[in-house]
Amino acid sequence: MGPAGGGGRLPAWPSGGGVGLAGGGLTDADLPAEDFVYQFKFECYFFNGTQRVRLLTRYIYNQEEHVRFDSNVGEYRAVTPLGRPDADYWNGQKDVLEQTRAELDTVCKHNYQIEEGTTLQRRVQPTVTISPSKAEALNHHNLLVCAVTDFYPSQVKVQWFRNGQEETAGVVSTPLIRNGDWTYQVLVMLEMNLQRGDVYTCRVEHSSLQSPILVEWRKGQLVFFPCGPCRTEGRQSFPGPSHLILCPRHHY
Repeated sequence: MGPAGGGGRLPAWPSGGGVGLAGGGLTDADLPAEDFVYQFKFECYFFNGTQRVRLLTRYIYNQEEHVRFDSNVGEYRAVTPLGRPDADYWNGQKDVLEQTRAELDTVCKHNYQIEEGTTLQRRVQPTVTISPSKAEALNHHNLLVCAVTDFYPSQVKVQWFRNGQEETAGVVSTPLIRNGDWTYQVLVMLEMNLQRGDVYTCRVEHSSLQSPILVEWRKGQLVFFPCGPCRTEGRQSFPGPSHLILCPRHHY
């Protein structure tokens, strides 16, 4: 899992060499006339909770990273020649190096514990619908759209099946779309050559579900396999418009 942003601080800038924005006796006259951007990125990567944590602090000048601290290495390393003076200077400052190493615990693990009970454990179940992109016609190519909406977290697995066999050719997915309310959506489309009697299934796996959601589509009819508590009611089939999904318990 990662990266997760954290608070941080810039180490003291070297007084001789490197790109200095503070210290070293710089005045306005010493700064370049053209515009420039200096970025500092603080990243925490988590694996199996906090069993294994990696801290990266990255320093970027005009969109080019030139020096970084990697907790797996334990010291600053230059990425480009521009970063060598900075890396050498910071590695020579014992207090700076010790504080940066400690941020694996004081920032990364600390922030993880704060967020664990809210963001990291938050789960929102997806809604899954199937609809054709245009009116179906036998023996003509059409697109079936499986819309997976309003789910959190973002990791989701969507598969298409035709008559029980997984379809991989002709499957196209949109990028993951942020809804702006801490939920996501994605559209996964399947190009089909519809034959009479064909049954298409969209299968969705997500961490919020006890078992996958299965939605079947056939010409003029949709079949929904409910998840969770509804599964005990078995397979439900409803004639009518193919874009409708009906669950006898949850009414969707």
